Amino acid sequence: MADLSVNIAGVEWKNPVTTGSGTFGFGREYAEYFDLSNIGAICLKAISTKPRLGNKSPRIAEVTKGMLNSVGLQNPGAEYFLENELPWLRQFDTKLIANLCGSTIEDYVEVAEILGNKLDMFELNISCPNVKEGGMAFGTDAKMIEEITSKVKAVSKVPLIVKLSPNVTDIAEMAKAAEAGGADAISLINTLLGMKIDINTRRPVLNNNMGGMSGPAVMPVAVRMVYQVRRAVKLPIIGMGGITTGEDAVEFLLAGADAVSVGTAGIVDPYAWIKVRNGINDYLDKNGYESVNDIVGKLEMNN
Repeated sequence: MADLSVNIAGVEWKNPVTTGSGTFGFGREYAEYFDLSNIGAICLKAISTKPRLGNKSPRIAEVTKGMLNSVGLQNPGAEYFLENELPWLRQFDTKLIANLCGSTIEDYVEVAEILGNKLDMFELNISCPNVKEGGMAFGTDAKMIEEITSKVKAVSKVPLIVKLSPNVTDIAEMAKAAEAGGADAISLINTLLGMKIDINTRRPVLNNNMGGMSGPAVMPVAVRMVYQVRRAVKLPIIGMGGITTGEDAVEFLLAGADAVSVGTAGIVDPYAWIKVRNGINDYLDKNGYESVNDIVGKLEMNN
């Protein structure tokens, strides 16, 4: 068996597979299917300073080769998480990543301070709407990315991952802004903005009208963006977007990702994370690689 261990911003993962925030909850449901210690890290659902109810339903819709969601970052709040969820999660031998969300920069700073050093890493969800800027997502403006990254980094006691939105013109520019702000790693992509219409009612299917698209259909976009970001920054990259098999994950690794995240696939198959991990290992063994790190960024472009 190949060496699957990876180092992401100084944090050692036993393998390069983590979970997509928002698709894994706090792990309790999936723990009924497999030992959570078998994946490299768990990226938890978004955590805010105070509890959030999320958006009104319907807030999930199936689309061709994927799904739309407009859940609205529903969560019980940081204090509840620390008291009721974190102790249970710590029984597993895996790294824990908190996904931070908020409506203002001050929100992000506060939740990072509340969580302190009780988790292994933070992931900054900059696809949230910035209420002080008319609802525009933090992650669609390079200056805003650098500012929010630097301010959260200033208080963060653990390595900080910045999760990039694909709903931009130049993903490399956004990655450079995160790097300039002091990010320790980059994750991408978050969901693509989409819409589904019920032709009988002539209304959007989602109550919120639009939502984030994930699933296999977004994978070529995600692979392209990972490749572009790898050429733009020196930070570790966690690649995600439509991964369902080990072969999918290998595409991301070859494009320059140091680790991968599986999300929507787990809704269809609760063993998806284990199958992806095993599939990566099978590829390495078949092709004579001793370590997963041997294939990172080894894409050979056509002339």
